[in-house]
Amino acid sequence: MTMRPDDHRRKWDKAEYQKLAQERLLNQAVTKEEEPVQRENLKRRDYKVDLDSKLGKSVVINKNTPTSQSGGYYCNVCDCVVKDSINFLDHINGKKHQRNLGMSMKVERSTVDQVKERFQQNKKKMEEKQKDYELERRLREAKEEEDRYKEHRKEKRKERKRKADDADDFSTGLPDDMAAIMGFSGFGGSKKNS
Repeated sequence: MTMRPDDHRRKWDKAEYQKLAQERLLNQAVTKEEEPVQRENLKRRDYKVDLDSKLGKSVVINKNTPTSQSGGYYCNVCDCVVKDSINFLDHINGKKHQRNLGMSMKVERSTVDQVKERFQQNKKKMEEKQKDYELERRLREAKEEEDRYKEHRKEKRKERKRKADDADDFSTGLPDDMAAIMGFSGFGGSKKNS
């Protein structure tokens, strides 16, 4: 800076600021040489998310209650409480939570062999499910067939009984009411012989 009274503009020492710029560039070069944090690719969860354990339960919360036991869903990775299940699912699938787990939001590209293997696994699952379904269907059909057979036998018995009753009516030739009026009530036996 100059000290002239008529020069009111500020003047800078170019050599000093050139030196500061050089130091800053050296510091940036040193920080860039450090190894960047390697995060693994995004992968499936190997555990089931528990959303139903606190469902419908009442909890007394006071100011001394720890955050993990307060109302809502607690994330122990991020040390935060989320108030409802939808937001909790959004949180555990979100960027902040995945970074705290040490994962980037990038997904590993699958190879052709991995895709074929996955198709084989899914095909085996479908075949097992089909076998289970066939077994259930065959059991159900066998039960229905048995029920039809029982119903058929029941109908046969009813038909035989009806024929026997009709044969008794025709053997006397008169209806029971008419026979009772005329005094023909039988020979003292109460059983009907077929």
